[in-house]
Amino acid sequence: MSKNNPPEMSFLDHLEELRWHIIRSLLAIFTLAILAFIFKSFVFDIVLLGPSKPDFFTNRYLCRLSELMQIPALCINQTQLKFQNINMSGQFTMHIWIAFISGAITAFPYIFYEFWSFVRPALYPKEIKHSRGALFAASTLFSLGILFAYYIIAPLSVYFLGNYQVSQSVENIINFGSYVSTIASIVLASGLMFELPIFIYFLSKTGLVTSNFLKKYRRHSIVVILALAAIITPPDVISQIMVCLPLILLYETGIIIAKKVERKRDEEFIQ
Repeated sequence: MSKNNPPEMSFLDHLEELRWHIIRSLLAIFTLAILAFIFKSFVFDIVLLGPSKPDFFTNRYLCRLSELMQIPALCINQTQLKFQNINMSGQFTMHIWIAFISGAITAFPYIFYEFWSFVRPALYPKEIKHSRGALFAASTLFSLGILFAYYIIAPLSVYFLGNYQVSQSVENIINFGSYVSTIASIVLASGLMFELPIFIYFLSKTGLVTSNFLKKYRRHSIVVILALAAIITPPDVISQIMVCLPLILLYETGIIIAKKVERKRDEEFIQ
């Protein structure tokens, strides 16, 4: 039975309700994917290929910084990479795939809202009050993860992987599909990883984890974070450190969140 609504819903009613939440989420993704498909010049030329261009914000800023600090190595991506398509339907397939990914990323706040709308009737009024900012926090963290990966990790990855050579005799002419999948996976992975505090919050609410548990396995979590950073970044130390630091900070934030959840639970129990 719902804790907010008196009428009792059967298991099939819950499934029907869930089905409509999923349908509306998919419709939002599909609609935004169509828009991304139509505006392909913006999606590909401006957004996806941006980190590889010399005039990209991060590349320009680092070059200016390299001049001020007299460190030439900071100036990256000043030579335009060469891309090629080797499959007959490669560009068309990539166009559809990126349109769908773009739709999923831009629709994320609405998807989370649909998820929240499905879960909300099963919560007590106090739980709804305490969780009211979850939608805003999840959307904000996801957006921060996307922006962090796009403006920091992606340019460094493009520079390292695009210019790495085992021999001067081997020229890098990069498969366009490989470039796009690398950028998309880095951005998506970072956006999802930045949801760590939200994930910890819900686990704390259900009692599956505690602040003491998170403290006890802090060292283990750092190892896991290092492994994840190695997966989503190129194999250079600087990029991995830049990914690890915010994730460790988010983990520590999760410990604080878990403490607050436990404190509120204790206060409600005493009352």
